[in-house]
Amino acid sequence: MNGIDIMIVGVGGQGTLLASKIMGALAIRAGLDVKLSEVHGMAQRGGSVETHVRIADSVAAPLVAPGTADYVLSFEPLEAARWSHFVKEGGMLLTSASRIWPMPVVSGNVPYPEDMDEKLTQRGIEYIAVDAQAIAEEAGSARAVNIVLLGLLARKLSFATDLWLDAIADCVPAKTLEVNKKAFLLGFDAATDSSKHCKI
Repeated sequence: MNGIDIMIVGVGGQGTLLASKIMGALAIRAGLDVKLSEVHGMAQRGGSVETHVRIADSVAAPLVAPGTADYVLSFEPLEAARWSHFVKEGGMLLTSASRIWPMPVVSGNVPYPEDMDEKLTQRGIEYIAVDAQAIAEEAGSARAVNIVLLGLLARKLSFATDLWLDAIADCVPAKTLEVNKKAFLLGFDAATDSSKHCKI
């Protein structure tokens, strides 16, 4: 297959690392090579987290270079703006629209950037923003934002839905499996439901 390069970005505690683990399980179940590289702040709750996911018949280098990502999957809109330069021409940014205020904003030292949707549009970056928090709560767990966003991504990729659900089952506790499956399927449906798209 042609390679797929994905950046998963967010803040600590949002489950970005679990999302990348599920992507790894998906690739293995599909009989493909995969490289995962967790680069920043993974142990720091509230700190920026960046994971590179590369899937192909054979993957050499583990890192996605700026301007080469097919998709940037962001769990927070400020992180979406921060990592948008990784999106390649013809690629796409997929993001949660729910804001998590970083400490410099909470303390009043730095304003939260406004009009990010306008800036992305001006730069020619195609994106989809959904209220992943609300969708996760609809599924039964506010913590399932990461799985909702994987569902959003899944609509854009060619892997069978059953393969995704099996990969999720490989990686989440059995007691949370049904909620996570529901979150994934609601995210999958949100990709084509314009009523759930919103500005970031």
